[in-house]
Amino acid sequence: MVQNKLGTEKISRLLASLAIPAIAAQIITLLYNLVDRIYIGKMADGTIAMAAVGIVAPIIMIINAFSNMFGRGGAPLASISMGSHDYKKAERYMGNSLSMLLITSVLIMAVILIFDEPVLYLFGAREATMGYAKDYLITYILGTIFVQVTVGMNYYITTQGFAKTAMISTSIGGVLNIILDPIFIFSFNMGVKGAALATIISQFASFIWVLCFIFSKKTILKIRKENLIPDKKVLKQIIVLGSSPFFMTGSEGILNICFNNQVLAYGGDIAVSSMTVLFSIMQILSLPVEGLAQGTQPIISYNYGADRFDRVNKTIRTARIIAIIYTSIMTSMILLIPTLFIGIFNNSEELFAVCVPMLRIYIAGGFVTGIFSIMQQTYNSLGEGKKSLFFATLRKGILLIPLIYILPLITPFGLLAVVLAEPISDITSAIFNFFYFNRFIKRKLAS
Repeated sequence: MVQNKLGTEKISRLLASLAIPAIAAQIITLLYNLVDRIYIGKMADGTIAMAAVGIVAPIIMIINAFSNMFGRGGAPLASISMGSHDYKKAERYMGNSLSMLLITSVLIMAVILIFDEPVLYLFGAREATMGYAKDYLITYILGTIFVQVTVGMNYYITTQGFAKTAMISTSIGGVLNIILDPIFIFSFNMGVKGAALATIISQFASFIWVLCFIFSKKTILKIRKENLIPDKKVLKQIIVLGSSPFFMTGSEGILNICFNNQVLAYGGDIAVSSMTVLFSIMQILSLPVEGLAQGTQPIISYNYGADRFDRVNKTIRTARIIAIIYTSIMTSMILLIPTLFIGIFNNSEELFAVCVPMLRIYIAGGFVTGIFSIMQQTYNSLGEGKKSLFFATLRKGILLIPLIYILPLITPFGLLAVVLAEPISDITSAIFNFFYFNRFIKRKLAS
């Protein structure tokens, strides 16, 4: 049985079996995001179109925050219950999460379709970018249910130990998106609307795969009608634990607004295009580590529920070492050869001139992002969502957002001062988190 392996198999082998598919899924997710931007950047008016997609990106992040709330909020609770052999309780978490993913998808879609232009203006759209941004957003929003259910339920597939199945869910959409993007954008001459259409068709394919699996005989946890009726007590637990991943994802959208508005003020539309590139390169650095962190979740949660604290500790130590090595190597590469990474999206000399110095500053704290992700995921895996939320708030709400606005006012660096806020907040919050985390783990896992 898959769940027995979570409590008995050698940690290094188990982590590899869960983390490698999760990392692969994150890389495919990265390709989802990058392929659109790469092809859009190659359009005749690619620089402006990329700026428009950069404006829509934070809206999509805020939408995806709901799938993280109900997926990442409920999956660890289900896994802890499985470790305690309470499968009925685990199924209640899964059923309630599915219901809320469907309900929030419909509400989000209705709000965006009614208030599309006011929302886009709020997020930084201007006359030059509004047409592109509206085309992309309206097309993308029609597939909200497919995206929400696929992402949210995939966490439940992973938490049961079916990491390869979860990877296939993402792979189906990712590969299809890569195939469809150039066809819709260039062959059908649909531009950014074609990129969004390719994405929702691809997500629909993943959605069908996920539904087939969670309603199949293979899954350990079953979707039952009685568990689809929202339960206040169950939802409260899911939302409390899911508040941190919700905030982390949703605040990325708010951060994009802050960054886009500030770089627009200090550097114009070319700086907004540069920020779109910077966000994409940061995903190259961070998403594989997110996959590693997700791979640890079933092991940590299940063994914590089963009182196997030695296995929890070993999983955390192994994941932290891997994360530090990866992020240190990738950050060094980006700092040494930034043009290689920027050139993936656009080869404009004007873009290079603005983007290279911005990237070197923005990515300077990247080596700590890996260990930060592992610590944040561990808090959630152990059911300690409030601690995860505190450090997410410290990094983004207390440090990063204020610094985006303060640093350009108190330094002479203008545009570069805006992006300097990122490494300062990354390093500062990681240091505080590291020292607290070590004490927390000793107390939490005291046998």
